[in-house]
Amino acid sequence: MLHQIENDLKDALRNQDKAKVGVLRILISKCKNKSIATGKPLEDSEVMKVLQTTAKQHKESIKLYTQGERSDLVDQETLELNIVEGYLPSMMTEDEVRSIIVSAIETTGASSMADFGKVMPQVMKQGAGKIDGGVAQNILKELLS
Repeated sequence: MLHQIENDLKDALRNQDKAKVGVLRILISKCKNKSIATGKPLEDSEVMKVLQTTAKQHKESIKLYTQGERSDLVDQETLELNIVEGYLPSMMTEDEVRSIIVSAIETTGASSMADFGKVMPQVMKQGAGKIDGGVAQNILKELLS
């Protein structure tokens, strides 16, 4: 995965795509920092976690810039988010997430909000990085309340 990002960086440099070059350099930098922190080369799953964290940061920035009425920064963050999301697997639909949550509730025997902490880790584990935690959390609250 990291090799793919590095190859795409070379292509973006050749095509003089400044926005993509900037985003890819940041992604590579974050991956290398994570590699140094762990003391070993990153596996694809760890690169995916870095990408997901970066995407989440961009989404949060977009939300804040929208509240602050900074449309210029919203456009820039949206462009960068689209580049990052190009490397992420497609996220599950709300119906798919709901079916996973229902099966996790049945498995754990959850019946109230007190069982939220039992169900949520099961759901995220089954989703394997393809579930948006915020969506899952909202659906689970709806089903348990």
